[in-house]
Amino acid sequence: MPADIVSPRVRSRMMAGVKGMNTRPELAIRSALHRRGFRFRLHRKNLPGKPDLVFPGRNAVIFVHGCFWHGHGCHLFRWPKSREGFWREKIGKTIERDQQQLQALAEAGWRIGTVRECALKGKACLPFDSVVDQCAVWLKSDTKMLEVSGDEARAAV
Repeated sequence: MPADIVSPRVRSRMMAGVKGMNTRPELAIRSALHRRGFRFRLHRKNLPGKPDLVFPGRNAVIFVHGCFWHGHGCHLFRWPKSREGFWREKIGKTIERDQQQLQALAEAGWRIGTVRECALKGKACLPFDSVVDQCAVWLKSDTKMLEVSGDEARAAV
């Protein structure tokens, strides 16, 4: 196992700085949708997964997910070389928890949108206005699910 290039204290401080809410991609999506007239609530604790954006009148939620933390199989995701078992367990639990939360939201009648980090940055990113357009069109529709990923968008009925 390769040695970490920083001390455990520095690594701990770095990891503590990783944000779970109000990330740069989330703020960009929020701001753009708000400018287009969409009104929403943030991080409702009474909903599974505390969705990043909640549109109660449209019965819709949007998650803005980082590709690494949510184990998305895109070019931005790479399994860490050190502490492989730890990371596989941690990210595996996150993926499992995401699936349970999406199922609970769907069973409660919520429409679910997910914007992946790779849609907003990296070699396969989409034009930002295209990502926001896809979210806006989906919010106005009756479509149950939306996933926007780098170089593709999938909507399911």
